[in-house]
Amino acid sequence: MRIGPFVYFFVTVALPKPVNNNYEIAMTPTRSSPRRGDALVLTLAFLLITCSSAKAQNSTYSFLRNDISARSAAMAGSFVSMRNDVNTIFYNPAGLATVTQSQASFGYFKHLLDINAGYASYAQELSGIGMVGFGVNYVNYGTFDETDALANKLGTFGAGDLALSVGFAGELEENLSYGVAGKFIYSSIADARSSAIAADFGLLYVIQGANPISMGASVLNLGTQLNPYIDTRENLPLEIKIGATVKPEHLPLLLSVNVHRLNDTQDDLISHFRAFSVGGEFTLSKELRFRFGFDNERRRDLKLGTSSGLAGFSFGGGLVLETLRFDYGFTSLGKIGSLNRVTVGMVL
Repeated sequence: MRIGPFVYFFVTVALPKPVNNNYEIAMTPTRSSPRRGDALVLTLAFLLITCSSAKAQNSTYSFLRNDISARSAAMAGSFVSMRNDVNTIFYNPAGLATVTQSQASFGYFKHLLDINAGYASYAQELSGIGMVGFGVNYVNYGTFDETDALANKLGTFGAGDLALSVGFAGELEENLSYGVAGKFIYSSIADARSSAIAADFGLLYVIQGANPISMGASVLNLGTQLNPYIDTRENLPLEIKIGATVKPEHLPLLLSVNVHRLNDTQDDLISHFRAFSVGGEFTLSKELRFRFGFDNERRRDLKLGTSSGLAGFSFGGGLVLETLRFDYGFTSLGKIGSLNRVTVGMVL
Protein backbone atom coordinates (compact mmCIF):
# COMPACT_ATOMS: atom_id res chain seq x y z
CA MET A 1 0.00 0.00 0.00
CA ARG A 2 1.31 3.47 -0.85
CA ILE A 3 1.70 5.46 2.35
CA GLY A 4 4.76 7.59 1.79
CA PRO A 5 3.16 10.84 0.54
CA PHE A 6 0.94 11.68 3.52
CA VAL A 7 3.52 10.54 6.10
CA TYR A 8 6.19 12.61 4.34
CA PHE A 9 3.84 15.60 4.23
CA PHE A 10 3.19 15.52 7.95
CA VAL A 11 6.78 15.04 9.04
CA THR A 12 8.39 17.53 6.66
CA VAL A 13 5.66 20.09 5.96
CA ALA A 14 3.15 20.01 8.79
CA LEU A 15 5.94 20.13 11.36
CA PRO A 16 8.23 22.90 10.15
CA LYS A 17 10.90 24.41 12.30
CA PRO A 18 9.63 27.68 13.80
CA VAL A 19 11.40 30.83 12.62
CA ASN A 20 12.67 32.98 15.48
CA ASN A 21 10.68 36.15 16.17
CA ASN A 22 8.36 35.68 13.19
CA TYR A 23 5.46 34.31 15.23
CA GLU A 24 4.25 34.77 18.74
CA ILE A 25 5.08 31.94 21.11
CA ALA A 26 2.08 29.63 21.11
CA MET A 27 2.66 28.28 24.61
CA THR A 28 5.11 28.55 27.47
CA PRO A 29 8.68 28.13 26.17
CA THR A 30 9.88 24.59 26.51
CA ARG A 31 13.06 23.34 28.15
CA SER A 32 13.06 20.20 26.03
CA SER A 33 16.24 19.62 24.11
CA PRO A 34 16.23 19.40 20.30
CA ARG A 35 17.35 15.78 20.53
CA ARG A 36 14.34 14.91 22.67
CA GLY A 37 11.99 16.72 20.31
CA ASP A 38 13.46 15.09 17.21
CA ALA A 39 13.26 11.66 18.85
CA LEU A 40 9.58 12.03 19.64
CA VAL A 41 8.73 13.36 16.19
CA LEU A 42 10.55 10.41 14.63
CA THR A 43 8.78 8.03 17.01
CA LEU A 44 5.36 9.26 15.91
CA ALA A 45 6.46 9.14 12.27
CA PHE A 46 7.47 5.51 12.82
CA LEU A 47 4.06 4.78 14.34
CA LEU A 48 2.34 6.45 11.39
CA ILE A 49 4.32 4.35 8.92
CA THR A 50 3.91 1.10 10.86
CA CYS A 51 0.19 1.52 11.49
CA SER A 52 -0.44 2.68 7.94
CA SER A 53 1.22 -0.45 6.63
CA ALA A 54 -1.11 -2.69 8.61
CA LYS A 55 -4.15 -3.90 6.70
CA ALA A 56 -7.49 -2.81 8.13
CA GLN A 57 -9.35 -5.75 9.63
CA ASN A 58 -12.60 -6.28 11.45
CA SER A 59 -12.30 -4.91 14.96
CA THR A 60 -14.15 -4.84 18.24
CA TYR A 61 -14.87 -1.97 20.67
CA SER A 62 -16.29 0.15 17.86
CA PHE A 63 -17.68 2.59 20.46
CA LEU A 64 -14.17 4.06 20.61
CA ARG A 65 -14.87 5.66 17.23
CA ASN A 66 -17.89 7.58 18.55
CA ASP A 67 -17.70 11.35 18.87
CA ILE A 68 -17.48 12.35 22.51
CA SER A 69 -18.52 15.88 23.39
CA ALA A 70 -21.39 17.93 21.97
CA ARG A 71 -18.88 20.45 20.63
CA SER A 72 -16.85 17.89 18.70
CA ALA A 73 -19.97 16.08 17.44
CA ALA A 74 -21.46 19.34 16.12
CA MET A 75 -18.21 19.83 14.20
CA ALA A 76 -18.44 16.28 12.77
CA GLY A 77 -15.50 15.04 14.84
CA SER A 78 -13.03 17.49 13.28
CA PHE A 79 -11.09 17.80 16.51
CA VAL A 80 -7.58 16.48 15.85
CA SER A 81 -6.09 19.97 15.68
CA MET A 82 -8.33 21.83 18.14
CA ARG A 83 -6.79 23.59 21.14
CA ASN A 84 -7.62 24.49 24.72
CA ASP A 85 -10.29 21.84 25.18
CA VAL A 86 -10.01 19.07 27.76
CA ASN A 87 -11.79 16.64 25.40
CA THR A 88 -8.85 16.61 23.02
CA ILE A 89 -7.64 13.70 25.15
CA PHE A 90 -10.07 11.54 23.16
CA TYR A 91 -8.91 12.79 19.72
CA ASN A 92 -5.30 13.90 20.03
CA PRO A 93 -3.69 13.85 23.49
CA ALA A 94 -1.18 16.50 22.34
CA GLY A 95 -4.04 19.01 22.55
CA LEU A 96 -3.84 18.77 26.35
CA ALA A 97 -0.63 20.83 26.21
CA THR A 98 -2.66 23.82 25.00
CA VAL A 99 -5.15 23.76 27.88
CA THR A 100 -4.52 27.02 29.72
CA GLN A 101 -6.44 26.28 32.95
CA SER A 102 -7.72 23.23 34.79
CA GLN A 103 -10.87 22.02 33.06
CA ALA A 104 -13.58 19.42 33.59
CA SER A 105 -16.30 18.28 31.21
CA PHE A 106 -19.31 15.96 31.47
CA GLY A 107 -21.68 14.84 28.77
CA TYR A 108 -24.72 12.73 27.93
CA PHE A 109 -25.36 11.08 24.59
CA LYS A 110 -28.80 9.81 23.55
CA HIS A 111 -28.33 7.19 20.88
CA LEU A 112 -30.93 5.30 18.86
CA LEU A 113 -33.47 3.03 20.58
CA ASP A 114 -32.56 2.53 24.27
CA ILE A 115 -28.83 3.08 23.87
CA ASN A 116 -27.40 5.74 26.17
CA ALA A 117 -23.84 6.95 26.56
CA GLY A 118 -21.80 9.52 28.41
CA TYR A 119 -18.34 10.67 29.33
CA ALA A 120 -16.34 12.68 31.83
CA SER A 121 -12.94 14.32 31.42
CA TYR A 122 -10.56 16.38 33.52
CA ALA A 123 -7.20 18.07 32.96
CA GLN A 124 -4.77 20.01 35.12
CA GLU A 125 -1.11 20.93 35.07
CA LEU A 126 1.31 19.06 37.31
CA SER A 127 4.66 20.66 38.05
CA GLY A 128 7.53 18.84 36.41
CA ILE A 129 5.23 16.66 34.29
CA GLY A 130 3.06 18.92 32.20
CA MET A 131 -0.65 18.81 31.57
CA VAL A 132 -2.28 15.60 32.78
CA GLY A 133 -5.71 14.46 31.65
CA PHE A 134 -8.24 11.82 32.64
CA GLY A 135 -11.21 10.56 30.67
CA VAL A 136 -13.97 7.97 30.89
CA ASN A 137 -16.28 7.01 28.04
CA TYR A 138 -19.16 4.55 28.43
CA VAL A 139 -22.07 3.11 26.45
CA ASN A 140 -25.10 1.33 27.94
CA TYR A 141 -26.92 -0.72 25.30
CA GLY A 142 -30.00 -1.29 27.46
CA THR A 143 -31.79 -4.45 28.55
CA PHE A 144 -32.49 -7.48 26.36
CA ASP A 145 -34.73 -10.53 26.78
CA GLU A 146 -32.97 -13.83 27.28
CA THR A 147 -34.76 -16.76 25.61
CA ASP A 148 -34.18 -20.42 24.96
CA ALA A 149 -34.20 -22.21 21.60
CA LEU A 150 -38.01 -22.26 21.66
CA ALA A 151 -38.26 -18.50 22.32
CA ASN A 152 -39.34 -19.00 25.92
CA LYS A 153 -38.29 -16.04 28.03
CA LEU A 154 -35.73 -16.93 30.67
CA GLY A 155 -34.97 -13.47 31.97
CA THR A 156 -33.11 -10.35 30.91
CA PHE A 157 -29.51 -9.28 30.45
CA GLY A 158 -27.57 -6.11 29.73
CA ALA A 159 -24.60 -5.02 27.64
CA GLY A 160 -22.16 -2.15 27.88
CA ASP A 161 -18.74 -0.76 27.01
CA LEU A 162 -16.32 1.33 29.06
CA ALA A 163 -12.96 3.00 28.40
CA LEU A 164 -10.75 4.72 30.99
CA SER A 165 -7.98 7.03 29.75
CA VAL A 166 -5.01 8.67 31.44
CA GLY A 167 -2.75 10.95 29.43
CA PHE A 168 -0.14 13.67 29.63
CA ALA A 169 1.17 16.26 27.23
CA GLY A 170 4.15 18.57 27.03
CA GLU A 171 6.11 20.81 24.69
CA LEU A 172 8.95 19.67 22.49
CA GLU A 173 9.87 23.17 21.40
CA GLU A 174 8.14 26.44 20.59
CA ASN A 175 4.71 25.78 19.12
CA LEU A 176 5.17 22.00 18.95
CA SER A 177 3.56 19.74 21.56
CA TYR A 178 3.22 16.00 22.04
CA GLY A 179 0.77 13.82 23.95
CA VAL A 180 0.49 10.22 25.08
CA ALA A 181 -2.49 8.49 26.65
CA GLY A 182 -3.05 4.98 27.92
CA LYS A 183 -6.47 3.40 28.17
CA PHE A 184 -8.16 0.38 29.68
CA ILE A 185 -11.16 -0.97 27.77
CA TYR A 186 -13.89 -3.17 29.22
CA SER A 187 -16.92 -4.71 27.55
CA SER A 188 -19.69 -7.01 28.75
CA ILE A 189 -22.65 -8.89 27.29
CA ALA A 190 -24.70 -10.82 29.85
CA ASP A 191 -22.16 -12.98 31.73
CA ALA A 192 -19.44 -12.65 29.09
CA ARG A 193 -16.57 -10.21 29.61
CA SER A 194 -13.78 -8.77 27.51
CA SER A 195 -10.95 -6.32 28.24
CA ALA A 196 -8.04 -4.65 26.47
CA ILE A 197 -5.30 -2.06 26.85
CA ALA A 198 -4.35 0.56 24.29
CA ALA A 199 -2.34 3.73 23.79
CA ASP A 200 -2.90 6.97 21.89
CA PHE A 201 -0.12 9.19 20.52
CA GLY A 202 -0.29 12.66 19.03
CA LEU A 203 1.53 15.76 17.84
CA LEU A 204 0.22 19.31 17.50
CA TYR A 205 1.96 22.20 15.76
CA VAL A 206 0.72 25.79 16.07
CA ILE A 207 1.55 28.79 13.92
CA GLN A 208 0.58 31.81 15.99
CA GLY A 209 -0.44 35.20 14.72
CA ALA A 210 -3.56 37.24 13.99
CA ASN A 211 -5.01 34.22 12.15
CA PRO A 212 -3.48 31.17 13.84
CA ILE A 213 -3.17 27.77 12.21
CA SER A 214 -2.82 24.47 14.05
CA MET A 215 -1.98 21.07 12.55
CA GLY A 216 -2.25 17.75 14.31
CA ALA A 217 -1.83 14.03 13.84
CA SER A 218 -2.77 11.16 16.12
CA VAL A 219 -2.56 7.38 16.30
CA LEU A 220 -5.45 6.01 18.35
CA ASN A 221 -6.26 2.64 19.92
CA LEU A 222 -2.89 0.98 19.38
CA GLY A 223 -3.10 -2.05 21.64
CA THR A 224 -4.30 -5.57 22.26
CA GLN A 225 -7.00 -7.55 24.01
CA LEU A 226 -6.22 -8.95 27.43
CA ASN A 227 -9.27 -11.20 27.66
CA PRO A 228 -11.30 -11.93 24.51
CA TYR A 229 -14.97 -12.83 24.59
CA ILE A 230 -14.27 -16.32 23.30
CA ASP A 231 -10.86 -17.81 22.51
CA THR A 232 -9.90 -15.64 19.54
CA ARG A 233 -8.38 -12.24 20.14
CA GLU A 234 -9.93 -9.48 18.05
CA ASN A 235 -8.32 -6.34 16.69
CA LEU A 236 -8.83 -2.94 18.26
CA PRO A 237 -10.18 -0.09 16.06
CA LEU A 238 -6.75 1.30 15.24
CA GLU A 239 -7.01 4.67 13.56
CA ILE A 240 -4.71 7.37 12.17
CA LYS A 241 -6.02 10.92 11.90
CA ILE A 242 -4.54 14.14 10.60
CA GLY A 243 -6.08 17.58 10.48
CA ALA A 244 -5.70 21.33 10.45
CA THR A 245 -7.61 24.22 12.03
CA VAL A 246 -7.47 27.76 10.67
CA LYS A 247 -9.01 31.09 11.55
CA PRO A 248 -9.91 32.82 8.27
CA GLU A 249 -9.00 36.48 8.09
CA HIS A 250 -11.80 38.89 9.06
CA LEU A 251 -14.14 36.07 10.09
CA PRO A 252 -15.08 35.07 13.67
CA LEU A 253 -14.68 31.43 12.66
CA LEU A 254 -12.56 28.40 13.47
CA LEU A 255 -12.54 26.02 10.50
CA SER A 256 -11.23 22.47 10.83
CA VAL A 257 -10.58 19.79 8.22
CA ASN A 258 -9.71 16.26 9.33
CA VAL A 259 -8.91 13.03 7.52
CA HIS A 260 -9.71 9.83 9.39
CA ARG A 261 -8.84 6.13 9.13
CA LEU A 262 -5.73 6.65 7.04
CA ASN A 263 -4.58 3.15 7.93
CA ASP A 264 -7.59 1.46 6.28
CA THR A 265 -6.78 -0.60 3.20
CA GLN A 266 -7.65 1.25 -0.01
CA ASP A 267 -7.16 0.61 -3.71
CA ASP A 268 -5.25 3.84 -4.30
CA LEU A 269 -3.80 6.82 -2.46
CA ILE A 270 -6.71 9.19 -3.20
CA SER A 271 -9.19 6.81 -1.60
CA HIS A 272 -7.44 7.28 1.76
CA PHE A 273 -8.74 10.84 1.87
CA ARG A 274 -12.41 10.05 1.27
CA ALA A 275 -12.97 9.61 5.00
CA PHE A 276 -12.78 13.33 5.73
CA SER A 277 -14.78 15.71 7.87
CA VAL A 278 -15.16 19.47 7.96
CA GLY A 279 -16.27 21.43 11.00
CA GLY A 280 -16.64 25.07 11.91
CA GLU A 281 -17.35 27.20 14.97
CA PHE A 282 -18.66 30.74 14.64
CA THR A 283 -18.25 33.15 17.55
CA LEU A 284 -21.55 35.04 17.45
CA SER A 285 -20.81 37.03 20.60
CA LYS A 286 -18.68 36.77 23.71
CA GLU A 287 -21.04 34.11 25.06
CA LEU A 288 -22.66 32.45 22.02
CA ARG A 289 -21.25 29.91 19.56
CA PHE A 290 -22.74 28.27 16.47
CA ARG A 291 -21.20 25.07 15.07
CA PHE A 292 -21.62 23.00 11.94
CA GLY A 293 -20.03 19.93 10.41
CA PHE A 294 -19.99 17.42 7.59
CA ASP A 295 -18.67 13.84 7.68
CA ASN A 296 -18.18 12.42 4.19
CA GLU A 297 -17.63 8.83 5.32
CA ARG A 298 -20.82 8.83 7.42
CA ARG A 299 -22.82 10.19 4.52
CA ARG A 300 -21.50 7.48 2.19
CA ASP A 301 -22.15 4.71 4.72
CA LEU A 302 -25.72 5.83 5.48
CA LYS A 303 -26.88 6.18 1.90
CA LEU A 304 -30.12 4.22 1.42
CA GLY A 305 -31.07 3.66 -2.17
CA THR A 306 -30.39 6.82 -4.13
CA SER A 307 -30.69 9.25 -1.22
CA SER A 308 -28.62 10.04 1.85
CA GLY A 309 -30.98 12.69 3.21
CA LEU A 310 -29.11 14.83 5.73
CA ALA A 311 -26.84 11.98 6.77
CA GLY A 312 -23.36 13.25 7.57
CA PHE A 313 -24.45 16.75 8.51
CA SER A 314 -24.34 18.09 12.05
CA PHE A 315 -24.82 21.34 13.89
CA GLY A 316 -25.00 22.72 17.41
CA GLY A 317 -24.40 25.64 19.68
CA GLY A 318 -22.72 26.71 22.86
CA LEU A 319 -23.13 29.13 25.71
CA VAL A 320 -19.76 30.18 27.12
CA LEU A 321 -19.77 31.90 30.52
CA GLU A 322 -16.86 32.91 32.72
CA THR A 323 -16.32 29.48 34.27
CA LEU A 324 -19.07 27.37 32.66
CA ARG A 325 -19.79 26.12 29.15
CA PHE A 326 -23.02 24.54 27.96
CA ASP A 327 -22.96 22.79 24.57
CA TYR A 328 -25.47 20.98 22.39
CA GLY A 329 -24.77 18.85 19.32
CA PHE A 330 -27.12 17.33 16.74
CA THR A 331 -25.98 14.64 14.29
CA SER A 332 -28.14 13.44 11.42
CA LEU A 333 -28.11 9.77 10.40
CA GLY A 334 -30.41 10.43 7.47
CA LYS A 335 -33.45 8.19 7.25
CA ILE A 336 -32.25 6.14 10.21
CA GLY A 337 -32.68 8.94 12.74
CA SER A 338 -30.57 11.45 14.62
CA LEU A 339 -28.34 11.76 17.67
CA ASN A 340 -28.38 14.41 20.39
CA ARG A 341 -25.63 15.30 22.82
CA VAL A 342 -25.52 17.69 25.79
CA THR A 343 -22.28 18.74 27.49
CA VAL A 344 -21.36 20.83 30.53
CA GLY A 345 -17.82 22.15 30.87
CA MET A 346 -16.12 23.95 33.74
CA VAL A 347 -12.97 26.00 34.18
CA LEU A 348 -11.62 25.25 37.64
